[in-house]
Amino acid sequence: TVGLKEKQDILETFSLKERAEKILSHLASQLDLTKVEKKIRGRVKKQMEKSQKEYYLNEQMKALKRELGELDDSEEAAVLEKQILEAGMSKEAEQKALNELQKYKMMSPMSAEASVVRGYIDWIVSIPWKKESKIQTDLKKASKVLNADHYGLEEVKERILEYLAVQKRVKKLKGPVICLVGPPGVGKTSLGESIARATNRKFIRMSLGGVRDEAEIRGHRRTYIGSMPGRILQKLSKSGVKNPLFLLDEVDKMGMDFRGDPASALLEVLDPEQNHTFNDHYLEVDYDLSNVMFVCTANSMNIPPALLDRMEVIRLPGYTEDEKVNIADQYLIPKQMKNNGVKETELKITEDSIKDLIRYFTREAGVRALERAISKICRKLVKNNSDKKKPRKLNLKPNLLEDFCGVRKFEYGETAEIDRIGQVTGLAWTQVGGELLTLEAASFDGKGKIIKTGSLGEVMQESIQAAMSVVRSRAESLGIDPSFYENTDVHIHVPDGATPKDGPSAGIGMCTAVASVLSKIPVRADVAMTGEITLRGEVLKIGGLKEKLLAARRGGIKTVLIPQGNVRDLKEVPDNIKDELEIKPVKWIDEVLNLVLTRQPIPWEKEEGIPQKVSTKKKQSSKKSIGTH
Repeated sequence: TVGLKEKQDILETFSLKERAEKILSHLASQLDLTKVEKKIRGRVKKQMEKSQKEYYLNEQMKALKRELGELDDSEEAAVLEKQILEAGMSKEAEQKALNELQKYKMMSPMSAEASVVRGYIDWIVSIPWKKESKIQTDLKKASKVLNADHYGLEEVKERILEYLAVQKRVKKLKGPVICLVGPPGVGKTSLGESIARATNRKFIRMSLGGVRDEAEIRGHRRTYIGSMPGRILQKLSKSGVKNPLFLLDEVDKMGMDFRGDPASALLEVLDPEQNHTFNDHYLEVDYDLSNVMFVCTANSMNIPPALLDRMEVIRLPGYTEDEKVNIADQYLIPKQMKNNGVKETELKITEDSIKDLIRYFTREAGVRALERAISKICRKLVKNNSDKKKPRKLNLKPNLLEDFCGVRKFEYGETAEIDRIGQVTGLAWTQVGGELLTLEAASFDGKGKIIKTGSLGEVMQESIQAAMSVVRSRAESLGIDPSFYENTDVHIHVPDGATPKDGPSAGIGMCTAVASVLSKIPVRADVAMTGEITLRGEVLKIGGLKEKLLAARRGGIKTVLIPQGNVRDLKEVPDNIKDELEIKPVKWIDEVLNLVLTRQPIPWEKEEGIPQKVSTKKKQSSKKSIGTH
């Protein structure tokens, strides 16, 4: 249509040519408009036809189902209602589910909201509300299962059997929360599976490594598209019972960011006083988790204090050499021979070979590297025998190990070498077990500076300062010139410079190294030590004693000095370790120096101090250049 103004404009145009041009332009625009309208009409019609087609087909399907005697809408709703009533939900959850079902009935099946409500009903029905496994309370049977799966680990096994004994007497026992803390490869995760078998519970594993979102635990609210319950309820739904064993793996490796703190969300889950009313954001009803047996695993105690407080911590230290030999012989060798298709008639690994594998090819608290080494032997053997029709049985002795596993990676008993000035063997605790730590000190003319190298943490650097103060306060009795701090620089270095080190337990080691280098008396190489030092020279208690003693034994150390306060921790150390090491508790640094210095220092005499200092310095400087390098 042409507007009144345009019409007037056309009439007022006297030139026929111009009038015709204006009319043509109006006609062209009108044609374009008509084309667009036609296109839109076509699209709308197509969409309507599609919707009508879908509706028609849906109706046809429903009619066919009715004819076949299958579900119709009212029957589907009735089935859902029956499922809700039979699920054994709490009153609150049942009322919520029935309300949602009522909403679903009133909605069109084609609407988007209907699929959300239907999804909610499906989830609330699929979660186990009353179905549970029958807990096995036969202690002998449970003990047999635990011993068949794992060698050693007596404390954990004892705790599980205690729990089962109580469960036998008290029908309703709030599920304990056990946290297994230990280095990698000691069998924490497989122990969780073994506990599930021993107690006849279904096993669920959930890895928390790298989890940063609180919704992973508690779920998303239904306002979000594609929202779901948290992983705890998802896994329970999958298991189909309300009393499984739930293993929360790597609980110390959870992160936190702007999306929330999953460790805080776990507080409610792992508290037996609160978890009977666990509220998931998606379901919005309380769910009882008190029947679930939670087992957590971690490599370190780097867990938020509030979360740690809710768990019973059981430490799994590294295995001893004898335990590793037994584990390899009973579990690892048969497993790897089966995995690699090696027959019993093809390979026999002697006990001496297993010991050499442990000593020279692996240095770890667990048995993962040992299992890899055994797997490597099996693979090489299979390759060597692939061309032979009748392969001969290989009796693998220690002298053949290098052909199968390559050159030796570690030295065993390497520390038992010559006594050196300023070199002390310390003991360190790491996440993968105990380690031997070499501490070195050197002194030279200077202005009294203390140089500290070796990627040392703040606490360790403060420990060096304390050690220097202790040596200065005892300088005369150690035969050291009391004015050494004015004209002598001391350099303390802890090798493996790229590895960060921290903690106060190297205090007595630092103090011994400084005393040795200033008094020019060598330190015994077969002695290792651990302990924190105070300014009065007192030796304080340290942690990780069992791991440190295992490391000392692995490294061929004969004598270990430990703080007097750690004597009670020796109960946890296996007897064969205590028998092989001479463990000497010490209370003061003077006792340490008496035990580790190769000779007693001659006290400094003030009267003869100056001439003696000049004469001895020249003699000992040449000796030192040989002894400490």
